[in-house]
Amino acid sequence: MPLDLEVSPFHYSQVNRIIREHILKGEKEFILRGVNGHRYLFGGISAKISAQIYGTPGLDLGSFMRGPEIRVFGNVQDGAGNTMDEGKIIVHGMAGDVVGYAMRGGKIHIYGDVGYRVGIHMKAYMEKVPVIVIGGKAGDFLGEYMAGGIIILLGMHTIYPERPIAGLFLGTGMHGGAIYVRGKVKESQLGLGLKPYALEGDDEKLLENYLKEYCEDFGLQLSEVLKEDFIKITPYTHRPYGKLYAY
Repeated sequence: MPLDLEVSPFHYSQVNRIIREHILKGEKEFILRGVNGHRYLFGGISAKISAQIYGTPGLDLGSFMRGPEIRVFGNVQDGAGNTMDEGKIIVHGMAGDVVGYAMRGGKIHIYGDVGYRVGIHMKAYMEKVPVIVIGGKAGDFLGEYMAGGIIILLGMHTIYPERPIAGLFLGTGMHGGAIYVRGKVKESQLGLGLKPYALEGDDEKLLENYLKEYCEDFGLQLSEVLKEDFIKITPYTHRPYGKLYAY
């Protein structure tokens, strides 16, 4: 049986202490109810555990974590997956700003919209390729300074039908990785020197693999997601600002 906790009476520091104490005792499954802005949940945890969260976690959910799988039945605030190394965060709602900041491994699946600077400073190393899949739309600076990893933006489940699928300065300063967008973006929305490209040979297979898992997480039909064409945004150089400064 999972450890089932009503956390609304507790300060976030108490909740995090209880979680760590039970992990040390061998607990593998957690259910947290009444979550309302509790910060740093499962931050820094290096264990193969699973958690269900009901409510709205606060800042830095799953930051620096290595291994947990967290499913959130609600929205998440800023910084979810900050510098996470392994594991998975599944959000049955929307997410705030800087999701996946400096993320270097694992996956973040978000059903709805996200805020600004999502995927900033993402990086990949050897076999570790971090992935963020966004079911809704994104704010400005998506994938800013990306050094590796994959962002997939679907624009399907949004509360902002009047907005473009992404904001301005998409991919600004990116020097690694790839951003896949379902539909189109104007070149005026992209960072300096970036252009949208048609998919290449392995891109369709890559997308199908990642999106199959995303659809399984949310009970979606893969065929519906793949009805629209995708574009790919990749850096034109690994030193986008190499000539900006004089030496």
